[in-house]
Amino acid sequence: MNVAIVAATPYSEDAFWSTSPLGQSLERLGRRDDRSTSVAFANRIGLPEVYNMHLSLVSTADAVVFLHDDVWLDDFFLTTRVLEGLQHYDVIGVAGNRRRLPRQPSWAFTDTEFKWDEPENLSGAVAMGDYPFGQLSFFGQCPADCELLDGVLLAVKPAALIQTSVRFDPTFPFHFYDLDFCRQARQAGLRLGTWPIAITHQSGGSFGSPAWHASYHQYLSKWNEEP
Repeated sequence: MNVAIVAATPYSEDAFWSTSPLGQSLERLGRRDDRSTSVAFANRIGLPEVYNMHLSLVSTADAVVFLHDDVWLDDFFLTTRVLEGLQHYDVIGVAGNRRRLPRQPSWAFTDTEFKWDEPENLSGAVAMGDYPFGQLSFFGQCPADCELLDGVLLAVKPAALIQTSVRFDPTFPFHFYDLDFCRQARQAGLRLGTWPIAITHQSGGSFGSPAWHASYHQYLSKWNEEP
């Protein structure tokens, strides 16, 4: 069984391995025969373009894990967790929402005032912090069937994506690519869910920025939803 890890980073190759949370985490976990890593170093293009390109290169893997470069991998058994989760789902993440509302701007928020959805609709857990094993936020029961997943970590069955022609949309270089991907996957009949995988995310995101609002309007337009 082989798990391919795919990421993009603005860092050079040397800086990625020595400086970024993901690079340091992978170095700590060590090399393994059942895990490969593909990183777009000094990247200046959107995550969807990187992810789609690398997906075609690792299409024979049993699983592909798309990760942000500011993620600390706290789970020593990452490969095992991913393969277990993908026995139950076609796409898994560490946090998500069991439902999707019209014009929903995030897996967690219900509106552009960034109101959190009710706890019974949320699933998963993510730690936050500048160092591994950060402050834990527990969102809800996990595993759970979901409509939306947080793009900080998305693991997929490559065969399921290839069979259904589901891909990441380059229209959304960073913001909303994950929500759009989840909607495409659900529309194609794929199963989405959360799975217990321990990570710490260094960044809280840039909700509400001008780039975020621009992508939000593009997202609504694509899915024929009025703002």
